[in-house]
Amino acid sequence: MGRIFEVRKSTMFARWDRMAKQFSRIGKEIAIAVKTGGPDPSTNPALRRCMQNAKSVNMPKDRVEAAIKRAQGKDMANYDEILYEGYGPHGVAILVETATDNHVRTVANVKSHFNKGNGTLGNSGSVSFQFKKMGVFKMKPEGLNAGELELELIDHGLEELGEGTGENGEEVLVARCAFNDFGNLQKAMEERKVTPISAELEWIPVTTVELPEDHAQEVLKLVDKLEQDEDVQKVFYNLK
Repeated sequence: MGRIFEVRKSTMFARWDRMAKQFSRIGKEIAIAVKTGGPDPSTNPALRRCMQNAKSVNMPKDRVEAAIKRAQGKDMANYDEILYEGYGPHGVAILVETATDNHVRTVANVKSHFNKGNGTLGNSGSVSFQFKKMGVFKMKPEGLNAGELELELIDHGLEELGEGTGENGEEVLVARCAFNDFGNLQKAMEERKVTPISAELEWIPVTTVELPEDHAQEVLKLVDKLEQDEDVQKVFYNLK
């Protein structure tokens, strides 16, 4: 009985840690969006995207509103978005998106994670050419006709529409577009009253690397360490 309790407690803490990280990431995204485009979501598409993503991870409405209010304060930290590139164990390409108010701290931590994980932090451009930056929209399939939606959105930048998995393992429709078409596709969906569960900018690998299970676990261990860093927003890699 005691062992079962310990396992449940460990699972519960892991879930809380994951939720806290998600809330922190979206809080920084809100701060950046408000600083750039103002606090009114009706005139700030980036902020609307952040608010959609907050819903997808069950971030309470009052916390979202508090984050928007904090972002307008004079004492709010100014976050810079910096992309770090490197290789993990066995040559797997890794991109690390960060939002930081202290460049020195962030680069030191990211470099340390790579070194301890048998990886190498590279220079700008050394890895990103192996990825394509795309807009990724996830939608509940209920009430949507995928075929009709694809035809309606293809003239607004839609490159592909298919099935995928949501934050909680549920089935979703996934729409992808080029980075430069993100705003066009977001606007087209809003005009058609299609509200995504989430709308993200992601680095999609052009090709992937397949590794044996033990080698793959080495890579995922490094990815996990990077994702736990307080300055890291997202980590992308080309491991299959």
